[in-house]
Amino acid sequence: LACIAIQSNQNDQHGGQSIPNFDYGLAPGVAKTYKKIYTANLYRAISLLVPESGITREDIKKKISDIEKSYGLFPSLEMSTEYKEKEKEVILPIVGDEDIYKKIQSFATNLALEETEKETAQAMEGLVHNLNTMHSRAGAQTPFSSINYGTDTSAEGRMVIRNVLLATEAGLGNGETPIFPIHIFKVKEGVNYNPEDPNYDLFKLACRVSAKRLFPNFSFLDAPFNKTYYKEGHPETEVAYMGCRTRVLGNTYDKNNEITYGRGNLSFTSINLPRIAINSNGNVEWFFEELERKMELVTKQLLDRFQIQASKTVRNYPFLMGQGIWIGSDKLSIDDKIGEILKNGTLSVGFIGLAEALVALTGSHHGQTVESRNLGLEIVGFMRDYLDRLSQEKQLNFTLLATPAEGLSGRFLRIDRKKYGIIPGVTDRDYYTNGFHIPVYFPVSAYEKIQIEAPYHALTNAGHITYVELDGDPNKNLQAFEQVIRTMKESGIGYGSVNHPVDRDPVCGYNGIIDDECPGCGRKEKDGPYKFERIRRITGYLVGTLDRFNDAKRAEVADRVKHNVQ
Repeated sequence: LACIAIQSNQNDQHGGQSIPNFDYGLAPGVAKTYKKIYTANLYRAISLLVPESGITREDIKKKISDIEKSYGLFPSLEMSTEYKEKEKEVILPIVGDEDIYKKIQSFATNLALEETEKETAQAMEGLVHNLNTMHSRAGAQTPFSSINYGTDTSAEGRMVIRNVLLATEAGLGNGETPIFPIHIFKVKEGVNYNPEDPNYDLFKLACRVSAKRLFPNFSFLDAPFNKTYYKEGHPETEVAYMGCRTRVLGNTYDKNNEITYGRGNLSFTSINLPRIAINSNGNVEWFFEELERKMELVTKQLLDRFQIQASKTVRNYPFLMGQGIWIGSDKLSIDDKIGEILKNGTLSVGFIGLAEALVALTGSHHGQTVESRNLGLEIVGFMRDYLDRLSQEKQLNFTLLATPAEGLSGRFLRIDRKKYGIIPGVTDRDYYTNGFHIPVYFPVSAYEKIQIEAPYHALTNAGHITYVELDGDPNKNLQAFEQVIRTMKESGIGYGSVNHPVDRDPVCGYNGIIDDECPGCGRKEKDGPYKFERIRRITGYLVGTLDRFNDAKRAEVADRVKHNVQ
């Protein structure tokens, strides 16, 4: 059902979608399954040990149901003492012997746990497999899906988290790495970050799985700009991310709904920072004046687009609006316009090529000098301040995005190179750098990269991510992998992940690092019949081949350097 919901929703929208509360959302289903299985096993045990009781399956169901109706108590993974006492009151008279009753309850409890675990595992395997095979958009592609989890500490929520991680670790079919969904593990002190935290074991498992499969990514609820919205016991206030970076949380339009549930980004348009910098001829004052003019142009475009979206009705979005997914849509009729409730969404301005813009302005990028680092923060801070002021003026959510730029990274570069020629450090490669990232070719340690990029996360409230590139197989050094994640958390990163080689031989199924020869079977790629699969992350999504990507992204992957973690 979860997969069908994702598939149906995809048909009503453009771009990716994210489940902000995967663990909380599916935990009730686990509880329902346990209750059903426990009741069945309670009957089974009685019929085996006390056949003369004459009790029927329906009799047991009714007695369990009556306890719930009268006292609000029912069998659960965390079986309460109160429930056990009430159950004993109604079952003991049937079996007539307390020792036999204890055996019956023990049998039902143990078997229900085992069978619920198995069913949950199968459900998570099914979800991972379905989201990599089912299609939407008239069969054009699989839904771009993300799931956020990690903070539900109930037994049922923990079972969901554990099994979706294990299903991802196991992979598809013959061990293939799943491309979807994008997994995002929410890291929170007091919940899963420290050894004494209830979900710490799941954080460790998440690191292990990510070291093998590149997912999950990690979001950090304690980053100041995420923590400010967090209310304990209200998972809707926990930050959730979509795909490679998108984030929706603050709400200028409605301060009472600063939540992640039922909201999204309505549209975004990106600004080419290198072009403005080139045209400035090193004049920083002119650069900011032109940047402001571009901000005005882009936000007017976003407002024009919003007016078109606002003119639509619930009928245009039969699942997203018709089923009450979008916040406030449950109060609308089929032909009502959706403009007012769309104001809970975000209108985002993106930017690309901060690094190249800084080179054009100062001769160095923010990975090279403190001067450029400070100017970079001033530029992005200027954009954020403009959008914050406009949000207050219009009472809409204008936000700033560090653009992932799957296509723009090459398109903007080609246009600018044709117009301005080859400028060292600016237009001399086949792509512009994504958002605020330090150029992928620049040698820097993992720690330095995290420290330099972290302040930009606080400024880019529409979305951000920091990647660290590791060499070799991180499964052989999980301590180093975990330390990278911890450094991100302690440095104020909002969302981050670790890139590393994930190769697979489709013939023998070997997973690991493969050079020219498969360590599993000794086959060389040139021997055929199939090429080795080399899973890499492109703008946040995993791909098994770079063949279908543009020249810019292939060039970027080839230029990537590894970040030392010593």
